[in-house]
Amino acid sequence: MTRHIRHARLFCALLLAALLLNAARVQLVRAPEYDRSPANRRPDIARYEQPRGDILVGGRPVTGSRDTREHLRFERTYTDGALYAPVTGFASQLYGTTLLEDAQDGVLSGSDPMLTPFPLWDEFTRARRTGGDVVTTLHPGAQRAAFKGLTGLKGAVAAVDPTSGRILALVSTPSYDPQPLSGNGAEATRAWKRLNADEDRPMLNRAVRQTYPPGSTFKVVTAAAALDAGVVTDLDAPTGSPDPYTLPGTRTRLTNAAEGCRDASLRKAFTLSCNTVFAKLGVEVGVADMTATAHDFGFNDPDLRVPFTVARSTFDTALDRAQLGLSSIGQYNTRATPLQMAMVAAAVANGGQVREPYLVERTTRPGGGTLATAGPRAARQAMYPSTAVRLRALMREVVEKGTGHRAAIRGAEVGGKTGTAQHGRRNSGTPYAWFISWAQGDRDLEPRVAVAVVVEDAEAERREISGGGDAAPIARAVMEAVLTSPR
Repeated sequence: MTRHIRHARLFCALLLAALLLNAARVQLVRAPEYDRSPANRRPDIARYEQPRGDILVGGRPVTGSRDTREHLRFERTYTDGALYAPVTGFASQLYGTTLLEDAQDGVLSGSDPMLTPFPLWDEFTRARRTGGDVVTTLHPGAQRAAFKGLTGLKGAVAAVDPTSGRILALVSTPSYDPQPLSGNGAEATRAWKRLNADEDRPMLNRAVRQTYPPGSTFKVVTAAAALDAGVVTDLDAPTGSPDPYTLPGTRTRLTNAAEGCRDASLRKAFTLSCNTVFAKLGVEVGVADMTATAHDFGFNDPDLRVPFTVARSTFDTALDRAQLGLSSIGQYNTRATPLQMAMVAAAVANGGQVREPYLVERTTRPGGGTLATAGPRAARQAMYPSTAVRLRALMREVVEKGTGHRAAIRGAEVGGKTGTAQHGRRNSGTPYAWFISWAQGDRDLEPRVAVAVVVEDAEAERREISGGGDAAPIARAVMEAVLTSPR
């Protein structure tokens, strides 16, 4: 009898050991697999069991959380959703997160280890931390002015502070309201299908995720390269440019929209936006120096984040002389985001220095204490300071005497450059209207804002489309909003 009891006791011990080993295997070895299983709803339930942190603009939240009393309890809400969608993105229980909601998800959801002084204890207890807040660099007035200016149009606006790189406005139209995507029901599914089926692609962030041929706005870069390389030493000296200009090695003749470009000086060519002069200058500067200057402005940088990723603006590095001529007037394979072209204008305004743009001023703990701050990033020199001074003068003349007069602001110094970019098969598409600019108030010690505007579906007839007519007034409204507000 005793022998049977011993055998039973040993068998029970073996069963207990097997249970303990299996529990350990489930908890330690298989836990990640179970956590990732689509059938496991516990991570989702835990993620949405408390309110998400907020994204702030001008000190006020533009996001919130609504208690649904369901398993996935708290659902994201948005104030002025369409206005700020190119910045916030969406946080959806079905479709995940995008833009700031994605890039700052750790802080907003409370999963960032920096939100607790005892991360190991929280990991052990699986306690859920309260989400922190994200304070943006956006200027509410500039954002609204850009959005209003683009009403009914397809396009984008990017505005930055030239001296710091702070992003003041980031608008893309047509836009969308992220609110219907927040939940997990039929409404979210319908909204997702509707938005993805829309030919105007409202969820595309044209300010940072879409590249366009920059057209004549790229002539700022070409002028900087020509001045830095010594190809041009006198702004008022004739450039020896023919009109029309035959691209090297081809029979293709490049013409101008304006009269008076033959043998024009750089000053006159910049004001009139002479294609022939700048194509010839680009060829004379050469591929190496043009590529280097474009790179210094930010082109061909695959790693730019603000903190979400920005599409790479490109200047082709393998070009023949004819292609180089076209690239130097912002055509051929030259492509840029509106944010990149705002950086070009900002570099001119900031003495030739480029500050990398950033969108998050700081992140805060649930109680309001600062978690992390951003601040200006390191600057790089895109051109000589003396070249920047001369380009500032040229850009001022575009506004005071040339095609950018609709960007002028009373009592402020404004510089700008218009652009009309051809695109489509054999340039058959409606040209894009561009305008880049910077502004300095009469009481400011330095320029306060640099702006880039692109309009895809300009309202004028094709031959009359220009950045000065379609995009410049939008830039002016954004600059006025910044200049009329206190520092």
